[in-house]
Amino acid sequence: MARVIDFNCDLGEGVGDDAALMPFISSASIACGFHAGSPELMRDTVKLCGEHGVAIGAHPSFADRENFGRIAQSVSPDEVYALTLYQIGALDAFVRAAGLRLNHVKPHGALYNLAARDRATADATAAAVRDHDPHLILYGLAASALTDAGIAIGLQVAHEAFAERRYEANATLTPRSHADASIDDPVAAAAQATLLLRDGAVIARTGERLALHADSLCLHGDRPDAVGFAHQLRAAIEKSGFHVRAPERRR
Repeated sequence: MARVIDFNCDLGEGVGDDAALMPFISSASIACGFHAGSPELMRDTVKLCGEHGVAIGAHPSFADRENFGRIAQSVSPDEVYALTLYQIGALDAFVRAAGLRLNHVKPHGALYNLAARDRATADATAAAVRDHDPHLILYGLAASALTDAGIAIGLQVAHEAFAERRYEANATLTPRSHADASIDDPVAAAAQATLLLRDGAVIARTGERLALHADSLCLHGDRPDAVGFAHQLRAAIEKSGFHVRAPERRR
C-alpha cells in the first residue's frame, strides 16, 4: 500500500500563478492580509481551492507587508495570540461564506520561525488555533516547539518539511540571510524531497545527515518558478511511492 504525504503551498500572496499550482498540491495556506494578500484575494483563493478540492489553511503572520512578514519582531505572547486569532477569523469568514471548511493553520515567515524555537510564542499560537476551532490542524516545523505546543494543548498537528529550503545541523531552516538558504534547482529540491520521503532524512547545509519525519511537504508559492518546482516535486513524490493527500481534521 502506498504511503501518504500532504503537498502544501503558500498562496494568496499576490505573486505567481496560484491557479497553475492547484493541480499539483493537496493543501494551500492562504495569506490573511498581514504580510500579503487582500480581502478580495483571500475570497478568490478560497474559491479556487474549492474548485480544485484543495484543503484550505490560514497563513497568519506578523503585520509586516513591507518585508513580506520575514523580519523578526519583538512581540509578547499576548500579541501573538491576538494577531493569530484575528487572521484565522478573517480567512474563515470567507471559507464559511463559500460553503467550505477551514482545515488547518500554518504561521508564516518570521512568526513561523519564532514559534518553532520559542515555546511561549508557540503556546500563544496554538492557543489561538484551539480557541477558534479545536479541530483545526496546526502545521509547524517538524519536531519543533510549535508542534510540541500543539500536541500539549490537544491539537492535531502536521509536522512540516521543506523541499526547497536548506536545513541547519539542529534541524532548523537556514536563515534567509544566508545566500544558500533556498534551493534554486528543482532537480536538487526533488532529490531532497525523495531522501526525506524514502529515508526520513535531510542533509544539512553543513553536511550532517538529519533524521526528519514529515506529514506535509511545503513549496513556497511566491518563488517565480513555483509551477516548475511543483511539477518536479509532484513527480518525485509519486515516484517515491507516495499518494498526495491532505490530512483530514478529526471533525
